[in-house]
Amino acid sequence: MTPADLEADSRRLRAEMAETLAHNAALDDPAWRRAVEAVPRHQFVPGFYLPADERDGRGLTVWEPVTAELDHGRWLAAAYSDATLITQFDGDEPDWKNPAVRHGGNPTSSATLPSLVLRMWADADLTEGQRVLEVGTGTGYSTALACERLGSSAGLTSVEVDPHRLARAADALYGLGYAPTLAVADGLYGYWPEATFERVVAACSFRAVPPALLAQTRPGGKVLITLTGWLYGHARVLLTVAADGTAEGRLLPGTVSFMPARTHAAPAFGNPAHWTADLPPKARMAAHGPERINAATEEAFHLRFLAQCALPHAQMTTVGEVVHLVDVVTGSAATLTPDDGGWQVRERGPVRLWEQMEHVLDAYDTAGRPGPETFSLHVHEGGQVLRHPGMPGMPLPLS
Repeated sequence: MTPADLEADSRRLRAEMAETLAHNAALDDPAWRRAVEAVPRHQFVPGFYLPADERDGRGLTVWEPVTAELDHGRWLAAAYSDATLITQFDGDEPDWKNPAVRHGGNPTSSATLPSLVLRMWADADLTEGQRVLEVGTGTGYSTALACERLGSSAGLTSVEVDPHRLARAADALYGLGYAPTLAVADGLYGYWPEATFERVVAACSFRAVPPALLAQTRPGGKVLITLTGWLYGHARVLLTVAADGTAEGRLLPGTVSFMPARTHAAPAFGNPAHWTADLPPKARMAAHGPERINAATEEAFHLRFLAQCALPHAQMTTVGEVVHLVDVVTGSAATLTPDDGGWQVRERGPVRLWEQMEHVLDAYDTAGRPGPETFSLHVHEGGQVLRHPGMPGMPLPLS
C-alpha cells in the first residue's frame, strides 16, 4: 500500500468513525466532529494489543499484537474503531519491531476509546483561549484532538509519567504540526511551570483529588477527574475551584473508568489462602451478597465506588466460588461462601469488612438507591467528603 492509499483510506475511516460516534450520540458538537475527521488516529497507535477470542488453558486473556506489518487491514480498522487499544503491560514498553503474544498481564497504558476521550473533553467545557492541563498524555491522540479543536496549542499542557510513552506521543504530535507543551511528570503533582489553568482534565484515575491540581487551577476554573479505589469502583466528578482553594461539584452520570495513576494503584496482597487461614470457624449469613457490587450492571459499578469510600483499603478477589476481602493496612480479612442460595460470612481483624459493606448497602437502599448524579464531592483543607442528603458523608482516602 502506498502512502497515498493509506491517507485516502484513513480519511475515509475517520469520516466513518465520526459518523458512527455522532449516530451513537457521542459527537454532537460540529467543532469536535471536525477534529475527529482531521486527526489521523493511526499515526498515534503504530502498535497495540487486542484480546483473542478465547482464553488460554490457565484462563488468562491472550493478547495478540497488532501492527501494520503483521496485519495491515486489522491494524487500520482497529485504529478507527471506538475501542480502547492496549499499548503497554506492567510498565514495560513492547518491542514493536518483534512483538510477542502475551498471556495475562496488567495493562498500564492505552489509547482510550474515542467516544470516552470526546466525552471527557466535552464535559470539561473547553473553549478557545483557555489554559488547559491534560494529565495522562498516553498515545497523544486525545491531545491532538484538543489541539485541533482549540485552534491553537499554545494554551495546552499535557503531562505523562512514562518517558517512553511521551516520546512516542511527541513524535506523532510534532510530526503532524501540533505543538502543545509536553512534559514527563507525575500528574499527581500537576505541572507548576505552566500553571495556572482554567481547566484540568485527567485521563487517569486517582483515589482522591490531588491537592496540586486544585492549587494550579484559577478561581472559577474546573477540574474534571475520575476517582477510583482498590475495589475498582469509579466515579467522575467535575469540580469548580473557589478563590479560597476549596472545590465542590457533582458526580457525573454513566460508567466511565480510566487506568489508575501508578502511585494510586492497588498494592499486591499475596495469597488469599494465607489471609483466610485463621478466620474463625463460626460463620453468619450475609444480609447482602457480593453480587450487589460485582455484577455487570451500572448500579453495581456505582456501588463499588460507594463501597470503597467506606472501605478504602479493602481488595476483593474470587477463588473458585469463594469471595475473599483483604485489607493490607489493618490486616483484616473476610470470606463469603455460597450456601443454599445465600452467603456465609467469616471475618476477623479490627475492621469487619463485610459488615461495613452491608452498612453501606443498607444506607443506599434506605436512601432510595440514588444514582451518581445525586452525590456531590466537597474538597476543603480538612479532607474530601462525598455527600448525599439521604446517606452519611463518606470521606475519600488522602493517602
